[in-house]
Amino acid sequence: MTETRNRRSAPDRARKRAIRALAAELGVAYSVASRLLAAQQAATPADRRRPGLPAGGDEHRAWMFAAREQRTFHSRVRDTRTAAELPLGRAAHLARRYPPLRDAGGAGALYHGEGRETVVAMLYAVLEHESPELLPPADELAWAAELGEEAAVDIACRDLDRAARHLLDLDRWQLWARVEAALAAVDRDADRRVRDAAIVLGRELRSTSLRGSVDGARHILDALLVEPYDGGAPGARVLVGERAGTVVGVCWGPSGPPVGYRVRLDGESDVRAVTAPGVHKSDFDSDR
Repeated sequence: MTETRNRRSAPDRARKRAIRALAAELGVAYSVASRLLAAQQAATPADRRRPGLPAGGDEHRAWMFAAREQRTFHSRVRDTRTAAELPLGRAAHLARRYPPLRDAGGAGALYHGEGRETVVAMLYAVLEHESPELLPPADELAWAAELGEEAAVDIACRDLDRAARHLLDLDRWQLWARVEAALAAVDRDADRRVRDAAIVLGRELRSTSLRGSVDGARHILDALLVEPYDGGAPGARVLVGERAGTVVGVCWGPSGPPVGYRVRLDGESDVRAVTAPGVHKSDFDSDR
């Protein structure tokens, strides 16, 4: 009887942690966060459409977004199970979820780089080694994965995802030094899953050109983190004052919504740093 009660209580504890995390992230009451999470789980595929994922004139990207919206429940559960597997599975999931944008207006191509998935996985590997306290509890992550809702897994991984994005603000030599140190350390880890991931990432680090992929990884994590705030992901068309431009990056503080954006205004080659209140999503950024 006690064993059965413990098995049943683990999902309930995970659900409550997810609700508390959502309440803290959005700054709302626990009861409000509970209703939001319940509504997300009960939503139809059409209701789960998320704004802020630009497709522009990239028909291939638009088709991929449309195809994802038509997934069956079982297909979504497969995806969320992958999204909950750190570090390799989550990186692969995010790379598929935010595909390359071939033409973001005057900003050119975004989310690109053959090694962008590898870069994201390496960021998670660094954090697993350096900051294991950021890893979500295993029961919470397993519970979220079985819901078939990406948002639930995102809530469980929110601190880890933000920390991964902050690593990309480091100088490149500092970042690669920490990557190499983490892979060397986990290669001796007692957990076979961790060792196998280190072997895969070490092989890809030697064989894959990561030049140009760091920016693509940054675009992926910016898009992931900005979704709950209905902000402008890289590629979004925005207005700065009365001038139109394209978001090419998002600036983050330790927590909360974006503190600013990096925007390339139409007709300019330079990128401007603009505080969040100075950027407004334009009326022609309704496509995906």
